[in-house]
Amino acid sequence: MAETPRPSDNGDWQRNLVDDDAGLRAILEAARSIAVLGIKDERRPYEPAHYIARYLQEVGYQVSGVNPGVEHTLGMRVADRLASLEQPVDVVDVFRCADNIPAHAEEVLAIPAERRPKVFWMQLGIRHEPSARRLAEAGVQVVQDRCILVEHRRLIGRSR
Repeated sequence: MAETPRPSDNGDWQRNLVDDDAGLRAILEAARSIAVLGIKDERRPYEPAHYIARYLQEVGYQVSGVNPGVEHTLGMRVADRLASLEQPVDVVDVFRCADNIPAHAEEVLAIPAERRPKVFWMQLGIRHEPSARRLAEAGVQVVQDRCILVEHRRLIGRSR
């Protein structure tokens, strides 16, 4: 597998690890489109991967779903993988266990730079330090162990 180019090895990549209110707010305000990786359909409305996607739609984001086991949800056709999305997205919001993160990070890095998501957001309880570093070194902002719904309500509110 080809090595992803690194902007530098002097620690500049660490600025792409976002864990402060100002950085989170900037991501949420700049984003227009969010891919929910691991989205659930209407048969499981109690699942965070469903109701958080619905919330994101309600507050004005263009939401895309990614899950090979779901065909349609929330009025949209669901892609089987990130590379299958018709339009580029600003944020990938990940609802997958940490064991799956390396493969998803590689999937993001395989997307051509001009179409690559700017942010890889791992939901509450999900962390993977090696993948976070790899993504950050490639210029992708990374959020770990944060619920996008909670952070949006706390920092932005119901309206954008």
